Formats: sequence, C-alpha cells, structure tokens
Amino acid sequence: MSSIGIWQLLIVAVIVILVFGTKKLRGIGSDLGGAIKGFKKAVSEDNEQTPSSLDNKTSNTVEKTTTDVDKKTAEKEQV
Repeated sequence: MSSIGIWQLLIVAVIVILVFGTKKLRGIGSDLGGAIKGFKKAVSEDNEQTPSSLDNKTSNTVEKTTTDVDKKTAEKEQV
C-alpha cells in the first residue's frame, strides 16, 4: 500500500471545487474560521475566570464548614 501522493490530492481538490463551487467553499471556510475563533475565545475566557472562581468557592466552603463546626461545638457545650 502506498500513501496518498500530491497528484491524488490535486485530483480530489479539483473534483471538490467542481462539485461545490468556489463561493460555497469560501463560505464554509469563513464559517469554520469564525467557529474556531469563537471556541478559542470561550476557552481563554474560561481559563481566566476559573482560578478566581475556584478561590471564591473554596473560601466559601471553608467559611461554611468552619461556621458549621462552631455551631455544633456551641450546641455540645450548651448541653
């Protein structure tokens, strides 16, 4: 078995251009590029927000746990 050569790729490219046309291929390319750009933007925004939101969640959990422990300790001392 041989790998796909440059001539086979050129033939496939010509067939695709004949079937779809250049305008439709250009539209598909721009749509795909916009989707990739939006995905990268969303990922970078998520990475920027994640550390701070994790810090807030962790500190809220620690405060809640500390408060719960203090309440239980106070209840035991009253009894």
